[in-house]
Amino acid sequence: MRAQSTLRWRRWLGLLLFVALLAALAYASGVREQISVPALQARLQQHPWSGLLIYLLLFCLGNLLHLPGWIFLAAAVLAFGRLQGGLATYMAANLSCLCTFVTLRLVGGNLGATLTSPLATRLLAQLQAHPVRNVLLLRTLFQTLPALNYALALSGLRLRHYVLGTLLGLPLPIAVYCVFFDLLIKSAHGI
Repeated sequence: MRAQSTLRWRRWLGLLLFVALLAALAYASGVREQISVPALQARLQQHPWSGLLIYLLLFCLGNLLHLPGWIFLAAAVLAFGRLQGGLATYMAANLSCLCTFVTLRLVGGNLGATLTSPLATRLLAQLQAHPVRNVLLLRTLFQTLPALNYALALSGLRLRHYVLGTLLGLPLPIAVYCVFFDLLIKSAHGI
């Protein structure tokens, strides 16, 4: 029992160090400045194919660094328009969520599943009872929210349930945001 407790604390510490190191590297390298709506939009417009690859990679990194997904969606809609921007964002958001899940599961394992508080136990039981439905609902409400990704990755949820719930839960909110950003763009330009 003591060995498991020690291992759990080491995993928490390893996870915290991993996130801190990732944030420090992003700050020191200047990559954080590349993750803004204007910078992403310019890269996507100037180099659509290579820009899309960089967009995907930055979306994955941004999700690990707790950056909101709307930054990426707005940049894609500005660069490609509502439909193509939405499709690019859907693809990138799913890849980003998958990347976050796999990375955090490798680093932190199922740390969330080891929580013993009554609230955590009840929430995890609900999640496990209907995993795809619950991930779908959480994605619809919170999209690619990094804290949600972290919680789901550490929850002990199976990868296939996570992926299926994410694939099914992201289209509606992404479509709504695409229409919203498209309307904002048109109203800003007086169209």
